[in-house]
Amino acid sequence: MKIGIVGCAGRMGRMVVGEVLATPGCELAGGVEQPGSAAIGGDVAALVGAAPAGLTIGDAAAALFRISDAVIDFTAPAATAAHATLAGGHGTALVTGTTGLAADHQQAIEQAAAKCVVIQAANMSVGINLLLGLTRQVAGILGRDYDIEIVEMHHRHKVDAPSGTALALGAEAAAGRGADLDKVSQRVRDGHTGARKAGDIGFATLRGGNVVGEHSVIFAADGERIELTHKASSRAIFARGAVRAALWSQGKPPGYYTLGDVLGF
Repeated sequence: MKIGIVGCAGRMGRMVVGEVLATPGCELAGGVEQPGSAAIGGDVAALVGAAPAGLTIGDAAAALFRISDAVIDFTAPAATAAHATLAGGHGTALVTGTTGLAADHQQAIEQAAAKCVVIQAANMSVGINLLLGLTRQVAGILGRDYDIEIVEMHHRHKVDAPSGTALALGAEAAAGRGADLDKVSQRVRDGHTGARKAGDIGFATLRGGNVVGEHSVIFAADGERIELTHKASSRAIFARGAVRAALWSQGKPPGYYTLGDVLGF
């Protein structure tokens, strides 16, 4: 399977390059970067210290989608929306883990799914996707007697908050209770806020150092507390999940899929 990588010179892009090169059944189709990047003109495989593959990093995403069976995208919201349009136009599978998407970005992704396979996940980790399922289940079992708080920490360079994974956990917790996250989400507390509103799902965001990603869902009631926690120590887990998703896309009909579909959860 020929896999292309957009944003190939970024932190996640390099991890994906290495994973594609190391995974049987995968062939590196190429990589692109945004115009003006210092990486343009170099060899894609050389980004991870591998022997040159004869694939020059360019800035024309359309050309990459044309020659790839699947393209993996960990870039930025506006870029991902544009890549989704290209994927739909070329019938190329798109695997994306970009977070911080606005409604119009998400709409572009869902429209592309009518023409190609789109696999989207706020977090490509197998463990996180298990945590998502457990969060919904536990929220449904415990009910409204337990307050729900979601705490996440990431490296100092992360630009969106709360993280896409934290929001996905909140959505699963709300779904477990039969609630709409937009109506019960509490993302900011500052000053004299008053007592906690029953049924709210709170979010706390921490940033610092080189933390890859830590997420906890806390269920707190009078007399006890239950915590579900996932800690990532390497971005390799996200690259592995994305490549696994790309391989899974082979032979699938156009449509919108999640990593839960890939893993059979």
